[in-house]
Amino acid sequence: MKFTTLAGTNPIDQMKVVGKPHVRIDGPLKTTGGAPYAYEHHEVANPAYGYIVGSGIAKGRIASMDLADAKAAPGVLAIVTAADAGKLGKGKMNTAKLLGGPEIDHYHQAIAVVVAETFEQARAAAALVRVDYTRAKGRFDLEAAKPTATKLTGDNADSAVGDFAGAFASAPVKLDQNYTTPDQSHAMMEPHASIASWEGDKLTVWTSNQWITPTKADLATTLGLPPENVRLISPYVGGGFGGKLFLRADAVMAALGARAAKRPVKIALTRPFMTNNATHRPATIQRVRIGTDKAGKILAIGHESWSGDLPDGGPEAAVLQTRLLYAGANRLTTMRLAVLDLPEGNAMRAPGEAPGLMVLEVAMDEMAEKLGIDPIEFRVMNDTQTDPEKPGRRFSQRQLVKCLRTGADQFGWARRNPKPAQVQDGRWLVGMGVASAFRNNVNQKSGARVRLDGKGIVTVETDMTDIGTGSYTIIAQTAAEMMGVGMDKVVVKLGDSAMPSSAGSGGQWGANSSTAGVYAACVKLREAVAQKLGFNMTDIAFSDGEVRSGGNRVALAKAAAGGEIVVEDTIEFGDLDKQYQQSTFGAHFVEAGVDRYTGEVRIRRMLAVCAAGRILNPKTARSQVIGAMTMGVGGSLMEELAVDKRFGFFVNHDLASYEVAVHADIPHQDVVFLDEADPTTSPMKAKGVGELGLCGVGAAIANAVYNATGVRVRDYPITLEKHLAKLPLVA
Repeated sequence: MKFTTLAGTNPIDQMKVVGKPHVRIDGPLKTTGGAPYAYEHHEVANPAYGYIVGSGIAKGRIASMDLADAKAAPGVLAIVTAADAGKLGKGKMNTAKLLGGPEIDHYHQAIAVVVAETFEQARAAAALVRVDYTRAKGRFDLEAAKPTATKLTGDNADSAVGDFAGAFASAPVKLDQNYTTPDQSHAMMEPHASIASWEGDKLTVWTSNQWITPTKADLATTLGLPPENVRLISPYVGGGFGGKLFLRADAVMAALGARAAKRPVKIALTRPFMTNNATHRPATIQRVRIGTDKAGKILAIGHESWSGDLPDGGPEAAVLQTRLLYAGANRLTTMRLAVLDLPEGNAMRAPGEAPGLMVLEVAMDEMAEKLGIDPIEFRVMNDTQTDPEKPGRRFSQRQLVKCLRTGADQFGWARRNPKPAQVQDGRWLVGMGVASAFRNNVNQKSGARVRLDGKGIVTVETDMTDIGTGSYTIIAQTAAEMMGVGMDKVVVKLGDSAMPSSAGSGGQWGANSSTAGVYAACVKLREAVAQKLGFNMTDIAFSDGEVRSGGNRVALAKAAAGGEIVVEDTIEFGDLDKQYQQSTFGAHFVEAGVDRYTGEVRIRRMLAVCAAGRILNPKTARSQVIGAMTMGVGGSLMEELAVDKRFGFFVNHDLASYEVAVHADIPHQDVVFLDEADPTTSPMKAKGVGELGLCGVGAAIANAVYNATGVRVRDYPITLEKHLAKLPLVA
């Protein structure tokens, strides 16, 4: 099915099942331990265990590798290095080679896998591998590498509208500030893990992955296999946040180890490997310049960003939201990419917008203060209903102002004292902060297979994944709405490359695109049912387990009495996203307390107001936003990978030393969804909220801390030593 616009009745618009706060249908399995994660597929017989040996240097080459002691260790079945693996290809989505040697690209790059009868034996033997390196000089400091950073092309090329330099120079009121955001690590509960098993030249990998089809293709390319000889299975994913969108070393090394040992092999990355071997969010250096007239109208806005990655890597695209969020006739955005020999930088929840809005929305507050204007009013007066870089292109829907106004009313913004460091609660200085939220909508081609059996059970099959976000549930809701049955009559099967290819879970596109694919397949199933029953599709209704046409009412199950009906279809999106700018908007509000004696920051209240198209399930969507808000607290106050700039690795590479926010850190969080359905995005009229809940959170916290203390911190995270000496001490 090709989606352009929908003529006639859209069954989803009935909203009998879709749009309701249904509990997660996979919840009972997860809470009772019945949901098998990647390392737990017990149907795989007699598995061996693999342990990866990581490079002990960040840049250079392996001079020699002595495997004798490791091979002689108890229980060892095989050891695979680059010398044994044969020629490996390189997938499209990876920057780093997943098996290094003799050249080394980054610290903890996999250089060998030891396979043994038990995990403990594999780990012990891996410690016996002796490697001599020839160390080379590496580049590990973004600030030092900044002068060598290069321009980018394509979507990441510079953008310019009007005369930014002239307009900024002549603007009556100006802001020109620099900010930094640090490297940050994924810290999902389930590590990267895989079980690989060969049958002849056919490979099956049970893995933890967000995006099955591209990962299968990359694994096939890496191993030199025809794609049809590779199967990926990932029914449950214990968190991903972008770090599991791509093929990683666990899957490749499990496959190589299994081939060498002639046994299925299980591998799970340890926490240090998740930080230094897998991907991370790269650090940025950003500069924002805003020029306004005396009334606060933006005349010039410029945003520049520098980030780093391995050769052939990509930038942290921190300026993209600035191209669309606020009006202004004269505009400039640039990104520069430096080559760094750190582990691969790649997608981490809301890549680009998360660190970009942490900076832009602080700059907006700083500018509002210069102007003596309320921060919300400054944002409202610079709102736009058209793309600022392409004025003839309208937003399909844009309710940013309503998000800000609604949030201000609900949060009690009117009680905020605009003068910093004025509100006290005992030893605590208390402040409020706000930030706009923005994330573009992306539509991805997505398919599904739907079955109807003689008992009236509707089964949906797609390689879409559920990373804890509720994919099982919203897909079931879609099928139930389309076929007129209860949720108890729907079975959902996910995460298997033998099923139709879907959008995958990433970029906030998963929910809208995957359910649209299910919609397309259900349209075809409705047509097949009508044909079986001899009903006219122009006069038909599916409701309460029945098919109704004219005065006829027949049980849905009867259509499959002669045998199961199976159909398959894919949603392919038209060009409406070219005609309209499709985006999601929101507003984040934070109240923070800062201990005047210790500098400790405590979040007291948080509110997110979101305008993100139709909300397919308010319960699961709310959970996503609350989780994102919590992640934003960690990103703004705690999370920072400490780079050893001598040897090129992240020092705090475990959960004991890499701090993340937990439930106890935020006493009260609330979420409001504005009523919105966007007919330009898909038949579901949805957009997604997974990233939007994070975008802007860090800035809202930074602005609240400033309002509490009068001390502006422009280098994240906002740790106590950065403002402690400047805190007002007089009660």
